[in-house]
Amino acid sequence: MEQHAVEQHGKAEPAGLDVVVTTMASDSHTWNLVFLQLLLEELGHRVTNLGACVPDELLVGECRRIEPDLIVLSSVNGHGFHDGLRVIAALRARPELARTPTVIGGKLGIAGTGTPARQHRLLAAGFDGVFEEGGSVLDFQAFVGSLPAGSRALPTGPGPMPAGTGVLL
Repeated sequence: MEQHAVEQHGKAEPAGLDVVVTTMASDSHTWNLVFLQLLLEELGHRVTNLGACVPDELLVGECRRIEPDLIVLSSVNGHGFHDGLRVIAALRARPELARTPTVIGGKLGIAGTGTPARQHRLLAAGFDGVFEEGGSVLDFQAFVGSLPAGSRALPTGPGPMPAGTGVLL
């Protein structure tokens, strides 16, 4: 059987997003990252999984190098809220990452599921979506599906996107 090479003509962009998936420095959990990577790849996106216990400087440096369309921070240890505030400040301080859509999710506190005040604080700090444990994967998928591939920036609008009701990120 003869095989034929497929050639791409024109300037069409590849479908899907370039996504960085990671935990933060204090979180050593990995199964959540494997789940997210598989989910995002099943949806047609390209994923760079930075793994667990990622120091802030490494996370920022890799995001600057990769220039992702989306950054997904996941926490399982309950310190995601405090770690997330620190990490989003570091990401937003870099001009090239200032408008990169960035979400956080999972177990963000040690006292149970999130409060609206916690979600609002994370959004005000610079996150574009908050997906806490116990919620629907569909909320996260809808958020990801709303992002244009190859843009590395959210569309300009009146303010941040609303917080998701949750997915264990």
